[in-house]
Amino acid sequence: MTTVIVNSGSRYKVNRKKIREAVVGFLKKHKIPGEVEVGVNIVGARKMRELNLRFRGKDEACPVLSFPLERGVRGGFVNPPDKILRLGDVVISHPEVVRLSAEENVLVEEKIKELVEHGVRHLLGLGG
Repeated sequence: MTTVIVNSGSRYKVNRKKIREAVVGFLKKHKIPGEVEVGVNIVGARKMRELNLRFRGKDEACPVLSFPLERGVRGGFVNPPDKILRLGDVVISHPEVVRLSAEENVLVEEKIKELVEHGVRHLLGLGG
């Protein structure tokens, strides 16, 4: 079973069900077994800029950041005692999603799905 915790400010209307489906689908595609927990946070430009500066030293907003709880070891993760693999958090900038969606002429939901998958890829240590 996969638990996806979606946090979004009331200003940012997102389809939580589609976000969960994106995470679950990505994990299945990459054959990640067992119980998994992932957080997905939808934030504004100011918060994303703050996180990017604090953790990457870049004073600018970006579309997505990933914060793994544990560093993945190629070939797998250490099994936690409670058998729940807590991957970490994906943070997505809603204003950046809207901007990129317009530039690429795609639906906002499609862009969010793409960024969620990109973020989970990094949580798994699979690179960009």
